[in-house]
Amino acid sequence: MSSAPDPRRRTPLARLPIRLRLATSVAVVVLGILVVVAVAVGTLVAHRLRSDFDTQVVTQANNLANDVHPRFGGGGVIGVSPDFTAAASLDNGLANITSDGTTVGSTNLKLSAKLGQPSAALHQTSGYMVATAPVTVPFADGDSGTTVYVLYGLPVGQLASEIGNLELLLALGVLVGTALAFGAGAVVARRAIAPIAELTAAAGEIERTRDPSRTLPAPTADDEVAELSRTLSRMLTSLSEARDETEATLERQRAFVGDASHELRTPLTSVLANLELLVDSLRGSDRETAQSALRSTQRMRRLVGDLLLLARADAGQRPGRDELDLSEVVIDAASELESVSREHVVDLDVRPTPAFGNRDELQRVVTNLIENALRHTPPGTRVTASTRQLPDGSAELVVADDGPGIAPELRPQLFARFVRGSGDRGGSFGLGLAIVAAVTDAHGGTVEADDSPHGGARFTVHLPAVPAESATAITAVQPTKAPAPAHI
Repeated sequence: MSSAPDPRRRTPLARLPIRLRLATSVAVVVLGILVVVAVAVGTLVAHRLRSDFDTQVVTQANNLANDVHPRFGGGGVIGVSPDFTAAASLDNGLANITSDGTTVGSTNLKLSAKLGQPSAALHQTSGYMVATAPVTVPFADGDSGTTVYVLYGLPVGQLASEIGNLELLLALGVLVGTALAFGAGAVVARRAIAPIAELTAAAGEIERTRDPSRTLPAPTADDEVAELSRTLSRMLTSLSEARDETEATLERQRAFVGDASHELRTPLTSVLANLELLVDSLRGSDRETAQSALRSTQRMRRLVGDLLLLARADAGQRPGRDELDLSEVVIDAASELESVSREHVVDLDVRPTPAFGNRDELQRVVTNLIENALRHTPPGTRVTASTRQLPDGSAELVVADDGPGIAPELRPQLFARFVRGSGDRGGSFGLGLAIVAAVTDAHGGTVEADDSPHGGARFTVHLPAVPAESATAITAVQPTKAPAPAHI
């Protein structure tokens, strides 16, 4: 069974945007090519420089040997021509002629001659590249004389400096070329990714508006991006058609539920009236049977009423709304539930709270919240309902209890339809909190569920402030001190 890759295991390059990854990949490839080229060029040029340097040393040694013209002087001492001072013009040169270790020569250039064959015609010693050239010194009587060797050298530091400069220039060229490749790759990647960025922006707008009927931008080029755009457009078209079909089906279902609920109210009212008369007229087991049928019919009427209210909310139907006092709505709802709340303690901490809405629907909200607390808490539990006006003018309704609280597994779907808790003591249909959410949302408010300070559940409803254009003075005056809680 395959699993999704762990984002933490991705390489650092994979975490970069695709534009930077493309540019980096191009730069790395170009860097590798430039390094190979630089090494090859550097090796060839350095070899050529060394060869030219060696040739220069040998050539200068031969030239020096041709210009020396040594001769035997008195006593067998080897001397040079007086005009040999021209040899001193050789830059950075070192020339010696030795004979039996005795140094002779001019004052401008030290020359020495050494009898015997040198060890190598070209060799490096003491920081110099030295070349030797043979010179024949004739005897005074004209016979063939002896052979001495002229040694000429140039410092190898000059060659090393030139090679170092070459390597530095090649390294700079590699770095500059890599930087230019990265910049060019970034520009090309940006232009290549631009159509995908447009598709991403359009997809984000579709996600924000939830409107699959929007069209995606069509790239001018007929490439893979264009094919992706066409594929996504076809997918959005299919999703839009599927959504329209689903909406049409849901609309027919809502219309059916609303019509059926509306049509069932009249016969159910008639059946209830007849059952009530029948209960009054019967005795014994027949009376118990009629009472059971009456209770079932009453539950059915509540279910039909709940379905009708939800169908109207789904269809966006808004009944007439007026300015009202939310505290009076809470008192009326608590009074309506007095017969089923005898085993609980219901505290009302209400004060004049202006609100704008439909009185019957808001009373249904309060009734459902209190009834929900009664059903899901054991006898003797305290249920508190309070209202107040917030500084921003909005109205707040809080219904809390000190019961077992909300089960963690129910929190994500608490306001979904037909969801019932395991501690339900009243046999509800699971529509009470769904109606609370639907009515509150239709009034532009919010409902939240959390834990009460006493450990039970707490539901908080916020309703918007009374619109300025519809506001009228509420006769009740806000007391400076909250009234004592009313016990039902």
